[in-house]
Formats: sequence, C-alpha cells, structure tokens
Amino acid sequence: MRSVTAPTAPGNPGLPTAPAVDTFVTGPAGLSDPEVGQRVERGQTNEADERTSRTVVQIVRTNVFTRFNAILGVMLAVVFVLGDYRDGLFGIILIANSAIGIAQELYSKRTLDRLAVLSAPRARVVRGAQLSEVAIETVVLDDLLEVRSGDQVPADGVVRSATGLQVDESLLTGESDPVDKTEGTDLLSGSIVVSGSGRFQATAVGNDAYARKLAAGVKEFSPARSELRDGINTLLRYITYAIVPISGLLLWSQLAARGTSVQNALIATVAGVVGMVPQGLVLLTSGAFAIAAIKLARREVLVQELVAVEGLARVDIVCLDKTGTLTEGRITFERSVLLGGGDEAAVQAALGALADDPNANATAEAIAAVIDRPEGWSRTGSVAFSSKRKWSAAAFDGHGTWVMGAPEMVLPDAGDEDPGRAEANELAATGDRVLLLGHTDAPLDGESLPAALVPVALVLFEEQIRPDAEETLAYFTEQGVTLKVISGDNPRTVGAVARRVGLDDGRDPFDARRLPEDETELGAVLEEHSVFGRVTPQQKRAMVKALQARGHVVAMTGDGVNDAMALKDADIGVAMGSGAAATRAVAQLVLLDGKFAKLPGVVAEGRRVIANIERVANLFVTKTVWAMLLAVLIVCSRVFAAGWAYPLLPRHLTLIDTVTIGVPSFFLALAPNTRRYLPGFLRRVLEFAVPAGLVAGAAAFLAYALARWDLITTASGHRSAHARHLIQLETKTAATIVLMIVGLWILVLLARPFTLWRAVLVGSVAGFGALALVVPPVADYFALRLPPDAVLVQTVVIAAIAAAVIESGYRAVQLGNRIRDRRRPVTTSDGA
Repeated sequence: MRSVTAPTAPGNPGLPTAPAVDTFVTGPAGLSDPEVGQRVERGQTNEADERTSRTVVQIVRTNVFTRFNAILGVMLAVVFVLGDYRDGLFGIILIANSAIGIAQELYSKRTLDRLAVLSAPRARVVRGAQLSEVAIETVVLDDLLEVRSGDQVPADGVVRSATGLQVDESLLTGESDPVDKTEGTDLLSGSIVVSGSGRFQATAVGNDAYARKLAAGVKEFSPARSELRDGINTLLRYITYAIVPISGLLLWSQLAARGTSVQNALIATVAGVVGMVPQGLVLLTSGAFAIAAIKLARREVLVQELVAVEGLARVDIVCLDKTGTLTEGRITFERSVLLGGGDEAAVQAALGALADDPNANATAEAIAAVIDRPEGWSRTGSVAFSSKRKWSAAAFDGHGTWVMGAPEMVLPDAGDEDPGRAEANELAATGDRVLLLGHTDAPLDGESLPAALVPVALVLFEEQIRPDAEETLAYFTEQGVTLKVISGDNPRTVGAVARRVGLDDGRDPFDARRLPEDETELGAVLEEHSVFGRVTPQQKRAMVKALQARGHVVAMTGDGVNDAMALKDADIGVAMGSGAAATRAVAQLVLLDGKFAKLPGVVAEGRRVIANIERVANLFVTKTVWAMLLAVLIVCSRVFAAGWAYPLLPRHLTLIDTVTIGVPSFFLALAPNTRRYLPGFLRRVLEFAVPAGLVAGAAAFLAYALARWDLITTASGHRSAHARHLIQLETKTAATIVLMIVGLWILVLLARPFTLWRAVLVGSVAGFGALALVVPPVADYFALRLPPDAVLVQTVVIAAIAAAVIESGYRAVQLGNRIRDRRRPVTTSDGA
C-alpha cells in the first residue's frame, strides 16, 4: 500500500517544506532483511554529505593552496629560473610547513574521529520484529524507528504509534514550546524528544532529510568564536593588502638602481617578498589547536570543534547543571515518608507500578531497582514526565490515578504552609531530592493534573556528590570564573548541594518561578544570585542569553535533554558522555567519562594555546614589519638618490627566519604556559610587533647604509667587479648581523621567564647563527662575509642600541598593560 507524506515545518510556515516522498506503510514488524538490502542498493540510506571533520582532500587543499604559498611558490620559481638555487632555501620551509600541517591535521582527524565514534548516538530500529540499535547512517528509507526521551530524531518520518510523545523542534523552527506527536503526525530530523516515546516510519533520509536541507541538523552548530583565529585572519588580510603594492614598488626601485641587472633586481624583490610573508604562523596556530585536541582526547575529552579549546579559556561564567555535574548523575531511592492518610503497602505498590514504565526516566529506574512491580496493577493510561510539567502520572485499573512529581507542581494551589509542602521543603533542605506522590479516583484528562488529588507520601532520593566537585569549583573560583548552579530541582535541594561543594550562595537559592521575563531584569537577577532551582529548559536558554547580553562569555554544562538547547546557545557547550544523545550532539566539548574534574585541564590547555600563539605571533609579525620597512626605505632611496640594492638575499632571510623565529617558535608554541586569558590579542601583538619591527628595520638599514658608506669610501680606489662584490657581501652581512642580534633579543624578551630548556633553546639558535657567520663553508653557503673590524664593531653597537630601545619599549608597554588591567572592572578571568 502506497501513500504520500510531506513533512512540513510546524509552527513556522515561512520555512521551506521538505519535498513529498513516495513511501509505503511499514508494518509493526518493521522491514525485513531483503527490504533493507534493496534500499541500501538504491542508496536510500541515512548517509549524508556533511562531515564531522574535514576529508583528506580538504585537509591537503587547505594546507597547500593558500595565498602565501601561492606568493612564495611564484618567488621560488623566479629563483630557480634566474638565480642561485641556494636562494631558494625558503622553498624547503614552504614545503615543510605544508607537510607538517597536513600530517598534524591527519593525525588529529584520525584521533578525534576514533573518539567521536564512542560518543556518536545510535538509532533504535525495528527490523524483522526485532528491536536493535544501529549506527544512524545505516538507517534506510521506510525503517520503523523507536524514539524515547533524550533522543535526537535521526530522519524525517510519520508517527506510527506514540505514548505521551513530545518533541522540541526549536533547532528547526525556533519555536521553544514542545510539540505533541500522535499517530499520523510528522516528525522532523533534528528535533529532540523531550518526553514520552513512539515509533515512526522514516520517509526522508540522508541529504533529503528536512534538517539537512535547512543546515540545522544535529552536528551543524554555530562555530565558537575564536579571538585568536579572528585576530590572525585580520593580520594576514592586511599583510596581503600591503605586500602587493610594496613588492611592486620594490621591483621598480631595484630595476632602476644603478648597476643592477634585471636578474639581480628580481632576486632582490624575491628577498623583500619572502621577508614580508609570515611563514608558519597559520601552521603553528592550527597545529597548536590540533595538538591540544589530541592531548585532551587522551584524557577522554572529545573536542568537537578545535577552537572550543580556546573558547573555554575565555569563559568568565560557567553555568552548571546540578545532576550529572556536581553530582554523579545516578540517584538512588532512599525512602518514602507517609503523609496524612497514606498507607505504606499502597504507596509501595503504587511506586512499583509507576516505575514499571517502558519510558522510565532516572527516577523511575531508581525506584524499580528496589521495588518490584506489583501483581494486578494494569496500566490504563499515562502522562510521561517532562521538564516543563515536572510530574508524571498513570492510571491503573481498579487502583485509581497516581501522580508523582515536584511537590509545588503536584499541589500548585497549596502554599508552603501546607503540611505536605512544608515537610517536603524541610527534607529538601538536607540535599535530598523530594517528590510528592498523590492519589485520586478521578481519571486522567489529557496532560492536565487530575482532580481531587490527595497527597499520600513524600518520596526521597539521594544523589552522590562527585568527590572532585568541590576542588574543581574552587579552581574556577580562584581563576576569577563566576559559577551559576542551574537546576530543575527544588531550590532548597539545589542550595544544599551547592553548600556541600563549597558555594556560599547556596545559602540563598533563588526559585526560578520568580524570574522576570524581561532580559535586562533577568540579567540583573543573575548578577546577584548564583544558585537557582525549578528552572525550566526555556529559562535555561533565557539565562544564557541574558548573561551574554551583559558581555559575559558563557559556558554551559549538562547531561539531560532539558539542557540541550541551552548548551547550543552558550558560547561553549560541555556535555557529559553519559548524557542524552541530543545534548552530546550540540556540545562543543564532550567529557566522555563524565568527570567534571576534567574541565580545569581543558581551561589550562586553552590558556596554553592562547598565550603561546600570542608569543609566537609577536615573532612573526615583527619580522613582517621590519621587512616592509626595509622595502619602503629602499624604495625611498631610489626616489631621493640613485637607489640601493635590497640589503638582503633570500638565503639571508632564511637564516634569520630559522634562527630567530622558525625553530624557536615551534618549541614556544608547544611549551607549558599558565598565563590567564587576557582580552585584546590583536592589540597587544601590534603594540609590541610594530614598534619592535620598526626599530629592527631602521637599525638594519642604518647598519647597511653606514657599512656601505664606509666600505665604498675605503675602496674608492679599488672599484673592480670583485671589490664591488665583496662590498655587497659585507654590507648585506652587516644588515643580517643586526637583524639576527635584534631578533634574538626579541626572542629573549618573549621567552621570559627563563627556564633551563628555554635558555638552552636560545643559546642553541644563537650559537648556530654565530657559526653561520664564522665557519667558512657555512658562511659561503649563505653568502656571508664579516666586514672589517671597525665596521663590525659599529654594526654590533647599532644592534645593541636597537635591542636596548626594544627592551625599554617592552617594559613600558608591560607597565601600561598592568595599569590598564588594574583599572578595568573584573568581569572576565583576566588575571595579571
């Protein structure tokens, strides 16, 4: 039998609808194996084009075909065609950068993809009358799938049976209210089951599914903002803009310079361009993120978005769900306390019957673990638990209707002075989770509370505090991170747990039912209080947005389906590995072993990445600045005089780059670093690199000019071609010496505070630079020749003065930053 089904966007008719798909009605036994095989052969599976990580081809393309690789590739071709192959040494760095970048990302991809398999949600499918779990991508068209609370719907479909099924479609439609689903209604992939259960027939899978057409599927989430990535992209964009005109002017000046051939003019221009390109900066940045992700993966922390490592280090407010974060997530039935006319035998039987639920939540499972299902209790109707209602109910033939849930929700008209409510509050203040069990002979009427409910017992559950929770929270507090405990439980229970883990604000928990709806007013309440109970999923989202509106960077942790949308809205979402599939899907970080104590390690890794990338960015950008200044000064020499040759050969730049930047930056990017996050990455890099680069460039040009003047004057009577060649070598060597000395001093500044390995690093590269100047074969290879002693002393003095100026400027900038940080209000975790 065939029918046509066209899933639409309920509650949002403005969105495009999925196309109609011709399907047949799948029976309650599901598809047979031959029917599944036919659909697999036709390609009607849930495979999609989207990937959780880049493909190998994308990785290679991204690391090879970059704007700077294109520029350097052209320069390398010019050298090989017209110049000395030794001036093409920068090509080795170009190839090494791409190769290392590809190798790092491939290793990271393999590691993270293997780990992602452990966290990947699975689908429950009925095939051949058997219910089993399969990988989501193996679902086929017309499969009969079963969904329960906490699941993410993996494909579009039509509901074939449902029991209290409600889904949250806000990922797709923006509507936050749960939608009831009954037999014959449509289900959309990407929606989240918030209560109940059901079975549906898949009518659109893979790329045809509605969520994928809207690019709003499970793993399609807004990328976390990266200040590092944004700052470096801004730098690279403006550097590219500057390289083109400066290179053109440099080529003109070299072609017009007296006694310079076209070949030498082109090689000189190559040197200028190579100096301006910050080779390796992007590689070190992406590599630092990738290595951080691999290190965290070894600690069972899945990083689903690399820049999330940096993001958590920038966070200044962490919103914590109590259950599964501060507590271990497992609750145990403790005891029941009779109220009024309650009967112990009836209460025990009712609890056993309520727990005998195919869609049992954690509470029902805790009861079922200690109370058996009673005989003779036949369920005739039920209302599934939802985070919005905070109660569930069931009717039993001959035993009436029983309701269990939050006391203030089950008895909404009773005040705190009511004996049952008062006793519940008193017990909740000890930290126990307290539910109220009520009974009535009235039938269930939809999802409304049945009439004439009589409270018969309080049901107590115990949660184990994580042994490392207090220490973890103390770490965040010491780091200046504000903590907000947000839970759907009784405020008194939440407050008691908060006090047990060392949060002082747990003495004054706030009942979220009194929260204002206005975002500004809500933000003010959130600034004043830190512990909240009876929070609904919609309120969690509103709280995250209100904090963000006040300029905070917010992380949200959680494990339940009621946390999923708040995790998606937060700057950084952190899910527990044991949590709901929907929650894991939208989070940027997944703690696979569910240990909240792993978060300080993530923060520390993020801080290491941020601080180290800033350190090496200073090295790269300083070189770009002095290279641009040298090119501009050489152009000016042509405007105001006969014009001079560019003071460096490409191989000189390779040597300077290797000694002062390339080798040191690799080690510094991966070194330990505990500096707290400070906003203003790009500003600080420019504050240091621009003045330092200008001083270095001016010093190199001055040393080059004075050496040129002295040597030409001295050799005025010996102007043979050989003499002119030696003068060129010695003047270029003078410029190289200045840039190596100043570059090494900048390295000394940025490597502080010194440790043994940093001292060895700086000493090693300095020693290599010195050997390159004095060992004849190496000096010949790099076209270096020490100038006469007087010129050499003059060169070293110029370099020393430049280093002293940079040192003084560095100290002045550091002092200014400390004064500015003291004056700035402490709203972020930006310590000294």
